[in-house]
Amino acid sequence: MPGDRVPETGKAARTRKRILDAALDEFSAKGYSGARTAAIAKRAGVNVQLISYYFGGKEGLLEELLSSWQERRSKLVPASKAEPFLESFRMVLNATLRDPRRARLVVWQALGDYPGDTDALAQEWRTVAAAAVEQTRARQASGEIGDDHPPEFVTLLSFLLAFAPVALPQVIEGIYEVDPLSQEYRQRVSEDLSAFLDVRHA
Repeated sequence: MPGDRVPETGKAARTRKRILDAALDEFSAKGYSGARTAAIAKRAGVNVQLISYYFGGKEGLLEELLSSWQERRSKLVPASKAEPFLESFRMVLNATLRDPRRARLVVWQALGDYPGDTDALAQEWRTVAAAAVEQTRARQASGEIGDDHPPEFVTLLSFLLAFAPVALPQVIEGIYEVDPLSQEYRQRVSEDLSAFLDVRHA
């Protein structure tokens, strides 16, 4: 990968970070198709040629960002298995809403704005979703959460509550009358989900 040619230390690391942060702003605001490398370079305050040098171009930038998102997500999944349901949900909610730019990339992908292998991407999300359903089913079997609702619905609801503030912020504002990205939303929706699912607290 082009970005691996230069060790991520010192000035090179700081430059790469600025470019990645600028790319995240650009991609989350305009999607992959609407983003421009010149605009990313301007946001980062660097020469546009550096994007090709470090990342091989616009697609390389996106892949780097997606890779870091997947790494963060993989760190949450093992921890969530050991955490109580509500804590696990809050971890995912906080990770999604503290910096919603990465979640916006997921929304853009879902709308078909992705330059890579869409079949592989879809399969990856099917795998993630299936694992989440099985985890929910296990929690219901252990009595941690109520079994009044199908595990598929519980899993879907959890995903929707995390992504709705990013995809449908106006709807969240209309329902809860709070900033969709605020701590207040996270607290209220966590409590509401806990009550709805009859979560057993240790």
